[in-house]
Amino acid sequence: MVSPLSLSKNVCVIGAGPSGLVAARELRKEGHNVVVLEQRWDVGGQWLYEPNVEGEDPLGKKKVLQVHSSIYSSLRLISPREIMGFTDFPFLVKKGRDTRRFPGHRELWLYLKDFCEHFGLREMIRFNTSVECVRMVEHDGVGRDLRWMVKSKEKSKEETVVEEVFDAVVVATGHYSHPRLPAIKGMDTWKRKQLHSHIYRVPEPFRNEIVVVVGNSLSGQDISMELVEVAKEVHLSAKSLNITEGLSKVISKHDNLHLRPQIEALQEDGRVLFVDGSWLIADAILHCTGYSYTFPFLDTKGRVAVDDDRVGPLYEHTFPPSLAPSLSFVGIPRKIIGFPFFEAQAKWIAQLLSGKRRLPPRDEMMRSIEELYRSRDAASIPKHYTHDIADFEVLDPLDFLTVPLD
Repeated sequence: MVSPLSLSKNVCVIGAGPSGLVAARELRKEGHNVVVLEQRWDVGGQWLYEPNVEGEDPLGKKKVLQVHSSIYSSLRLISPREIMGFTDFPFLVKKGRDTRRFPGHRELWLYLKDFCEHFGLREMIRFNTSVECVRMVEHDGVGRDLRWMVKSKEKSKEETVVEEVFDAVVVATGHYSHPRLPAIKGMDTWKRKQLHSHIYRVPEPFRNEIVVVVGNSLSGQDISMELVEVAKEVHLSAKSLNITEGLSKVISKHDNLHLRPQIEALQEDGRVLFVDGSWLIADAILHCTGYSYTFPFLDTKGRVAVDDDRVGPLYEHTFPPSLAPSLSFVGIPRKIIGFPFFEAQAKWIAQLLSGKRRLPPRDEMMRSIEELYRSRDAASIPKHYTHDIADFEVLDPLDFLTVPLD
């Protein structure tokens, strides 16, 4: 039941992945009119698997990518299903589906489809619609008084750009699509196969090849374990050779899996030179080096910028102080239990827009952001880890909801 005192807004949500779906639900709960713009043919965002990646740039260097999902065929969840669902719609085992506690990616996509159907969200979503531009409508006010022009284009009507004005925009586009690439000498002139894990799907294309995997994070390790079954050799290049006991045991079990230090340079003849002076000739290099935040459609006149993967300034990783609450971001934080966190952000945004909650004064929000930056610097945490929450700050998602309207 919506309070008669609530303020109903026209809100545009960009993206129908987990964060966009729960944002749409919470906004509608608060009585807002919601339009969700989704560039693909179904819900799920990152969890809508895309096997066809032939049209994508191998290193993902284009400003606008053709492929959104970075999920590979064999990927399974690393968190148990008990903590993956939204608070009032648990991720339950269903007969005839993947019943494992750590299921494959398709099972989570089906869960999101179930969530969408259960809450009747599909009627709010415009599929196959790309967002071309989001910009402020000329106005002297800030924050709550701002309005936004959203330009979008449906795939079947390529020449037709739709322009609409909204009271608020929620950006829920995810951050596991646009590759973050290392700076390696000779990388641009190395003539052999080179790609980012963004477009890795199955190991078969690397059969009988010598492959260098750059990065020993979870995806780098996982993909390396697949490649050893088909590749001639797999060389896992890591910044540090101090690896876990588990990884060390895995490497010892495979004669064709080798740990290497960081790459020093690449040469046109196929050589890969490492910082310890060793080298090899490789057929392929696979960069498992993570992803960057990018919002090519968003024009805030410089009020929100991405600097070495620090999106800011954002209060509690959600609101730019000078544009709040009319512009917000759901799903920026990393290393979190995602779905409950997204849900808490969505509740916060929806209730702020309806007038049930309020934000601190802008100066106070800026001081909080500056304190976060200072604490990160003091802990020698690189700027591009600004939005990594685990192991640094203990943040209860429900803390978002502790500022009531007087």
